[in-house]
Parts: sequence; structure tokens; C-alpha cells
Amino acid sequence: MCTLKKLGNVYLLTLTGNDDHRLNPSLVDSISTALHHIRTEATATPSTAAALVTTGEGKFFSNGDDMAWVQYNKDRLLLLMSKVRSLLTDLMSLPVPTIAALNGHASGLGYIIALCHDYVFMRKDRGFLYLGGLDIGQVLPTPFFKATLKAKISSPAVVRDIVLKAEKMTAEMALQKGIIDAAYDTVEKTVAAAVELGEQLARRNWNGQVYAENRKFLFDDVLQALTIAETDEMIKNSRVLEPKSRL
Repeated sequence: MCTLKKLGNVYLLTLTGNDDHRLNPSLVDSISTALHHIRTEATATPSTAAALVTTGEGKFFSNGDDMAWVQYNKDRLLLLMSKVRSLLTDLMSLPVPTIAALNGHASGLGYIIALCHDYVFMRKDRGFLYLGGLDIGQVLPTPFFKATLKAKISSPAVVRDIVLKAEKMTAEMALQKGIIDAAYDTVEKTVAAAVELGEQLARRNWNGQVYAENRKFLFDDVLQALTIAETDEMIKNSRVLEPKSRL
């Protein structure tokens, strides 16, 4: 599922394996457990500086939700989305700086999870960002998708291209459009740069609770949207329970 280790002052959370890291309850629970561990340590020893870097193994950072697990079942989909909303709330209220170091493709919910970090780094030699609802005939009804895009991307034209062109963006494209913060030649350089930034931020030794509250100030709309549960009408309109659909 995922591993968590400490490199100096930086927690490195890695989605393990060579699959596409589709989000199902097992993977989401594994990530949530890692975040809980970080929060517990940061709360127990608030004077200890830290940061989080999230990355993955293989070709994918995350290819969205696991429709093979959902099996086009409404109750399973609602359970998964509830767990994802809880995970993103935990991530965005974490009392340490967070950096996503994308090892590969990030699509659908994987794209949103990446954007919910404070900083996003991406490798140039593989991977793209992709919100493919239009290509698979799916409406994007979930409120936190919209809120996250608007909070993290300043250009309405770029958001338009993500939603209405289903544009697949390489690292260089995403950097030029202001979606990510940095791009590096390889995954090794991407993770190393993310860890270096994490160390730099940790050395500032900010109060973790203050940091978390300031993040909430920036991303209040996202956190508000995460409190809105999916409804039967949203699911019906999105067509996500049809066999060809996925997030």
C-alpha cells in the first residue's frame, strides 16, 4: 500500500508497487494511517520541525479511483468518496509543510490529491496531469474537485483547458501554466529536490498548528467543499456507475 520513513526532518510517504495506485479503501486507509502517525508525532513534540514528501513507485502517482473495487456499486462508491474526503481533510490540516513529488501519471482523484499538497514537483521524463471526465463522458459533480482547481490554479483559462479540453499536461506544460512549482529531469532528482525543500521549510521551525491554520486560511473553500457529501443526484448526473466511467 504505502510506506513511511523519516529522512532527517522529512517524512517520505511512498505509494508502493508497480500498479497504478488506484484509490480504494485499503490504499486510502493506509495513507490515512501514515498521516495520523505524522500528526501524532508533530502534536506530541511540537518543537520538532518536520515536513512531508509524498511520492510513488512505478509509472503512476495515482490513476484515480479503483472502479474494479467499486464494481459500479453506489454504496461502495459513496464509501470510497467519504474516505477520500476524510483523507484530503487530514492532508490539508496537517501541521507540517507538504510536497508532492510526482513519480508519474496523476489523473482524476490522483490529480486532486497531488494539488492538495502545498507544493507540487514533477518529473519531466514521464507522466502527465489529466482530468479526463470529458473524454469518458463523465460530469465532474464533486464540489471539492472544483474548489481545488480554483484554489491552486490562478488562471481561469488553464482551468477551462483542464475541464473542457481534458488536456494532458506534461511537467513542462504544467510548470509553464503555473499548475506545479518545479520540474526535474528524473524521478530521483524530483524526490531529492522535494526532500531538500522539505528540509529547508522544516528548518524554519514554525509552529505546526499555526502553519495548519494558515493553510486553512488559503484553502478554506476546498475544506468547506470537502464537508459536502456526495448525493444520489450527483452520482446519477456524473454517470460514474456506468461501466465505461471512472474518476
